[in-house]
Amino acid sequence: MPSTPTTSSTSNFYLTYIKLRFFTKVRRLLQLKATSKKPLKPSEQPEILIVIEEGEKGIMGKEGDKDNGWMVLQKSVKKLHFGSLDEKEVAVKEIKKLAKEDLKRRKLMAELGVIPPLVAMVSGSEVVFRRQRLAVQALVELANGSFTNKALMVEAGILLKLPQKTDNLDGNTRQEFAELILSISSLANTQFNMDSSRIIPFVVSILDSSNSSADTKCTCLGTLYNISSVLENSASLATNGTVTTLLRLSSLKEVSEKALATLGNLVVTLMGKKSMEENPMVPESLIEIMTWEEKPKCQELSVYILMILAHQSSIQREKMAKAGIVPVLLEVALLGSSLAQKRALKLLQWFKDERQSKMGPHSGPQVGRVPIDSSPMSPRAVDESKKLMKKIVKQSLYKNIETITSRANGGSDSSRLKSLVVSSSSKSLPY
Repeated sequence: MPSTPTTSSTSNFYLTYIKLRFFTKVRRLLQLKATSKKPLKPSEQPEILIVIEEGEKGIMGKEGDKDNGWMVLQKSVKKLHFGSLDEKEVAVKEIKKLAKEDLKRRKLMAELGVIPPLVAMVSGSEVVFRRQRLAVQALVELANGSFTNKALMVEAGILLKLPQKTDNLDGNTRQEFAELILSISSLANTQFNMDSSRIIPFVVSILDSSNSSADTKCTCLGTLYNISSVLENSASLATNGTVTTLLRLSSLKEVSEKALATLGNLVVTLMGKKSMEENPMVPESLIEIMTWEEKPKCQELSVYILMILAHQSSIQREKMAKAGIVPVLLEVALLGSSLAQKRALKLLQWFKDERQSKMGPHSGPQVGRVPIDSSPMSPRAVDESKKLMKKIVKQSLYKNIETITSRANGGSDSSRLKSLVVSSSSKSLPY
């Protein structure tokens, strides 16, 4: 596969080379047909005929459909390369229809050179929205299930032809562009060299648009997730407002899970974590998501992100404590999913340890404190003091349990939760 073009001149040279190679093969084919009516031996067939015959074996279906389908494809490819604008439009419709039927046919179309002219139709001075949309639809079908076709689209310059203003696109066209970019973004997890920084602004502009549907936003979030799975892309995602967009969308229940999953990929990187720490929506928005009992996956992802932010950061833990995270963590630890419970308990342990480290031997209320000149406390007095402290802790836990059960409308579970606290020592829960 040719290397990715680095300059416009190299790209133009590559496209010119592809076209000349295709035209040369077609001319040789026509000359052979004109000079000889004898059937050619396999060893004497030009390269393009070999490609066509190999493709015909598995892509045309029944015998009757084979001749008809091949003729339609042959005419469509010819019109796409040499026809007028109207003929190209008709050809794109046929290519889209044929590409939808079979993977081998899609690969054959790419070998016949249909991708560069389709990419050229995505933008340009002569393009109209109708032709642009048809070209995008055809590219979506050609990209389906074919790594090679996606790579050819990138090499043909599809990322350079993305519209700068998405507000001018109607809802359907915006969705089709989003599907095409989602398909191409899967290349981020491969060895193919793709400039993801060209995709991010386009996708974020769709996400920030009030005209984008929930389905379109979900598709765009899938693209950002694919890009965020590569650590090298964290800088591009963290420096252009993407984190703010993701945090805002994470508060929308219909798209929250995909937004949180992308944030989960970013928070483990240095720049991604720093961007989230400096964002004014953190930690309040994530703490609010932890209260969504009907969205257990969102709870798990939200607690995970807060765990990463709180790890070895007393500043972030202090911000979380001021935002009221402890009662919410206690609720998740009792009522959340198994994974959410484990993560919530881990966070609670950190808050407990930090609180104990701040409390010195003479800080806080000193129950049973004796003067310096008095005699030491008796063992009985020490036991009574410990019982009093345990009583205070249990009273605090009862109050939290009542708040939680009233919010959860879990009257039947109230006795079970209280019995859990009664049977636990004051060391089993941090607050």
